[in-house]
Amino acid sequence: MNDIVAVWDVALSDGVHKVEFEHGTTSGKRVVVVDGKEIIRKNWMFKLVGREVFNIGKAKVKAAINIDAVSGFAYEYTLEVNGKSLKKFTEQRSKTAKVWSLVIDGVDTRIVLEKDTMDVWCNGETLQTAGEFVDDGTETHFEIRDHDCFIKAVSSGKRRDGIVHALFVDGNEVPETHEESG
Repeated sequence: MNDIVAVWDVALSDGVHKVEFEHGTTSGKRVVVVDGKEIIRKNWMFKLVGREVFNIGKAKVKAAINIDAVSGFAYEYTLEVNGKSLKKFTEQRSKTAKVWSLVIDGVDTRIVLEKDTMDVWCNGETLQTAGEFVDDGTETHFEIRDHDCFIKAVSSGKRRDGIVHALFVDGNEVPETHEESG
């Protein structure tokens, strides 16, 4: 019997991870599944409220599911990532990471720039990069399946907007992807 009560998508550098939570309110069962793999199973829990803590992704980002009673036998399930609500984590991440999704040689490709470390990820793997100063900013060069790629960083000219990052594959600019977690 399947008692899935909540499903969330969490966008990290190494990909978008699916978190599923099963809560059997009659059996007291709690099951956490990340990317289709069961990582926590507790049967016959007498306390139906509480918290389950686990890690997501290659960077082992800390996550927690909070189980709270709302009224009677109704429960609310919230996911925290790195100590923040999923919404706050996603908002913060949109400031520290840039994401591009495109198809290269028929393969869905997700490229992520971590602005704080300047790490570049492609489909869950960190890429070797080479930085270069250019007249109007910097370029971070890398290759994906024999395609020349670079992320160009230039000043927006506006203090509030800061640095603007653009991805180029074989000389063509790729539009940024806006990921939503839910």
